[in-house]
This record gives sequence, structure tokens and C-alpha cells, in this order.
Amino acid sequence: MKELMLGNKAVARGLYEAGCGVISSYPGTPSTEITEEAAKYPEIYCEWAPNEKVALEVAHGAALGGVRSACCMKHVGLNVAADPLFTISYQGVESGLVICVADDPGMFSSQNEQDSRHYAISAKVPMLEPSDSQEALTFAKEAFRLSEEYHTPVLLRMCTRISHSQSIVEKGERQEVPKREYVKDPLRVMMTTNSMKAHHRVEERTAAMTELAETTFLNRMEMGEDTSIGIITSSTSYQYVREVFGDKACVLKLGLSWPMPVQKIQDFAAQVDKVLVVEELEPIIENHCRQIGVEVSGKDVLPMIDELTQGVVARCLGRPEKETVTLEDEIPGRPPVMCAGCPHRGVFYTLSKNKCMVYGDIGCYTLGVMPPLNAMDLNVCMGASCSGLHGFNLAGGAAHEKNSVAVIGDSTFIHSGITGITDIAYNRTNSTVLILDNSITGMTGHQQNPTTGKNLRGEPAGKVDLEALCKAVGFRRVRVVNPNHLKEMDQVLKEELAAEEPSVIITRSPCVMLKEVPKAAPLKVDHDKCNGCGLCMRIGCPALSLRDGKAEIDKTQCIGCQVCMQMCHRDALTV
Repeated sequence: MKELMLGNKAVARGLYEAGCGVISSYPGTPSTEITEEAAKYPEIYCEWAPNEKVALEVAHGAALGGVRSACCMKHVGLNVAADPLFTISYQGVESGLVICVADDPGMFSSQNEQDSRHYAISAKVPMLEPSDSQEALTFAKEAFRLSEEYHTPVLLRMCTRISHSQSIVEKGERQEVPKREYVKDPLRVMMTTNSMKAHHRVEERTAAMTELAETTFLNRMEMGEDTSIGIITSSTSYQYVREVFGDKACVLKLGLSWPMPVQKIQDFAAQVDKVLVVEELEPIIENHCRQIGVEVSGKDVLPMIDELTQGVVARCLGRPEKETVTLEDEIPGRPPVMCAGCPHRGVFYTLSKNKCMVYGDIGCYTLGVMPPLNAMDLNVCMGASCSGLHGFNLAGGAAHEKNSVAVIGDSTFIHSGITGITDIAYNRTNSTVLILDNSITGMTGHQQNPTTGKNLRGEPAGKVDLEALCKAVGFRRVRVVNPNHLKEMDQVLKEELAAEEPSVIITRSPCVMLKEVPKAAPLKVDHDKCNGCGLCMRIGCPALSLRDGKAEIDKTQCIGCQVCMQMCHRDALTV
């Protein structure tokens, strides 16, 4: 059967057809849909883990228990999972273990543009890179086969364009894989001589897989009529190469991007006049070619920053661009903003009004940096706000403690914030942490998390009590406030900043985009009372605008949260 499939959906199908039994993941764009689609197959147990480290450890444990397993994450999530990855590489596996990682060239939803191929090289594990949905399915299945044949975890690297584009996929049947019996092996304990022996096995494995790279179907030469140039490429870059150079070009497509072949590349180079490497982000293939004595061009003509497109490739190489459909009118920029009625808006308005230094975190609340709120100073990674604030206050003492806060979402708090607040409570800086509890993982598309009381499939699950947790790690001051009540929000913030001990403020109001959250009738403007002062505009709600010197409310966006009503001194905004 054939079907038009999203790349991530095709990966999920490949995991299913390969007989995968357990998938543990943490949502992160552009990887999220893999696990969401896999959860539609009742044969696969799927879960959202608190973070990527836990997800990989769960998947590894399931593989240890004899079941083919996988975990999925975005590129920065692989940083979190790197700790177990490097040691699992040494230990090896018996049942297949596949780690799906989705990179984000162009940083459409990420804070950096790292290249996950470096992890494959450093951890000494093979990496596969599909270039369309069909390959995403096929490579997912092959990843399990290689994992078991070579006793190694396998990285399956997606990227935004492959994850979120669609192409035709031919579906197959599920392969039921017998469960392997667990056999006790003390050599798996990574210490002293065991670790040294394991490292020798890893190097032998890499050598064996380098030989495989010479013959595997994952790497293929496509020799065209034009031998004036040969192009070595992989992943989505392969699609751009074919668009720009057409069928006559000679192409070596690397689907097994680590370890890379040696003789195959040298043989390819010998058949063409010159060699060009087209790859996104880092010059991984390019550097390998030079190390094996093949002279190439690549990053001397192609950018190392941002994603490639067929237009970028064509322009950089002096080739004609393909015609694309463009709009005649120039469309004004539309910077991202928090949704109308977003409960985070009252938080950031209050922080901005109090001129707080705000150590931010990763979530949709990162949009608090946007004008007119301008209420976030920086962000680093998941959970950094809590531990970072502690360090900031250590450096500044009372001068910092009375005017600085950390903000972190409920899902991000569970991911990596608990250890940070434990440090605050244990080492006693007078730090104030705001946990923005909107009852969902908002940024990646409303996934459940351990604070919502539901699992990945929406079934009842264990629920973390945030107030009890914060008190358990040592906070005596834990306050809960509705962020839409601006006076209460302001009062609680002032009191906790003035307190002479660590404190947590939980701002609790559900995400307005949740279907089950009731929406009130939109507000209206009494134009006789409105003097156009613009006070209501200071919260930056997209449902509010000024027209002809008066406030105007877009009834298609307003959900009646009444935050703007609290801003108006003339009662011009009414229900």
C-alpha cells in the first residue's frame, strides 16, 4: 500500500514495521510527531519521559530486557541524552536500540544550530540520514538490523525539512521479533578493565562498519553523463543537488553518514574532474574527504550557517535557479507573539513593570522577550533558569536577590528544573522562581507531561504535585497565583522578592488553546470613554489594536480573559 506521508510519520511506520515494542521520548520540534504517530499503533508501548536522558535510559533498559526499542528527540535533546549514550555505546546492545534525533538547520524552533553528526563521531555509533519519507521508513527498519548485527545503538538523523515534508511511501507489514532472553553479563558494568575492553570492542566495531559503508545500499553512486563535477551529499541536501544539477550530474549519496566509506569516495572522485561536497551546517563529509586524500570544495562556496535551499545552492554555485511561486506584494514581517489570552502575559507584564532581571527558559513563554513586554533577559537551555538564577544571586547578593527571578514552564521544570531549585533550597540564596503552570507542554503542540495527570495517549496517569514537590526539596514559601489577576500577581511578586529566604511562585492558569478550557465572550470598547491613552496596549495582546485613536478589539481573537480591563483607568473596556 502506498501513502503520502510526513517524514516523521514514515519513521514511526518504519519503527512499527521493524517490530519495535517500546518508545520513550521527550517532545521537541521537529521530532515530536514520530512518537505521536507511533502511539497510534497499539503494538508499541509509547510514553513521554520527563527528559531525553530518561527517555534513552528507558529505551536502553527495554532493549536490555529483550525488546526492540527507540527514543526520539530534537538535536538539543541529544545533549541531555549524551551522558548515557556514550556509555551505552561501550556496553553494546543485543536487542535493537534506535535513537531518532531531528536537527533544526535555520533554528526555526531552537536556540542553536548544532550538528548531531558530531555526536555519532564522538560516541562512535553509526548514523543514518534519510532524504525523503520512503527512506525514513526504510532506514528506520535498517537501523534496527544494524543495531543487532553490530551490537550498537544507532542514530537516525532527521532534519526539519525531511521531518515536516511529505512524499510517497510504500508500506509493508509488521515484523514480529521474538523477545530475547536477558543474560546476566558482569562485563556490562563499566569500570576499570571492563571499560578498557569495551573501548577496544567499539574500535573494532567502527572498523567493521567502515567496511560495511563501502558496500551498503545506504550509500549509492548515481553516475550521470556529466563527469565534469561529482557531488557528495546526504539528507535534504541531496534533494537540492538534484533540483539544481538534474539527472545528468554524478552524485554520491551517503545514507550512512557515519562511519563513512573510504574506497567508495576515492573511486567516485577518480571518475570525475572535481568533487564538490554539499551538506548542511558543519563540513563533516568535507573534512573526511580531505583526511582520506580527496581534494574537494564545499564550505569555501557554500554557507555553514542556516539551512540550504535549492536557491542557495544554485546562487552559491553560479547555477540557474528554478522558478518558484512568489507573491507580488511584499508581506510585512510577523514576529511571533503569545496568543491572545495567554496566561503568561500577566506574568511578564508584572515582571516588566517591576523592572526585574528575568532569567528565562525554553518554552512558549520565551516570547516574553518580545515588545512591548521586553521582559526576559536571557535563556540557555532546559532548566538553566533555576540554577542560573542561583549563580546570578551568588554573584550579586542582596542587590540581585531583591530584583531577579527565574521563569520556567511546568514541563520544563519537570525536565530539568527540579535539580536547580534543589540547589537553591540547599545552598540558600534568596532566589525567587516562577513556575508557569499552564497544564500542558505548550510550545511543541500540547503534549502531556508528568504534571497533567494524563499519559501520551490521554489516559489517566500519575500526577506530580508541584507545591508538595517544592516543599519537599526545602522551600517553605510556595505561593500559587492566577496570573490573570494583575493586582494579586503584583502583590505576591513583591512579597516574595522581599522575603529573606528562597521562594517559589506557581502561576497557574491553563493554556487558552486547550480545547477543554472555556472561552468567555469577547470584550468590547466603549469609545465614548476611551481616550486612546494606550495603557491597554502595554500587555501586547494581538486581539488589541488602536484605530482612529481609540482601542479596538478583534472579536475573532479575544477570549474574554479581562486582563486588559484591569489596565484601563476609564472603564472603557467592558464585558
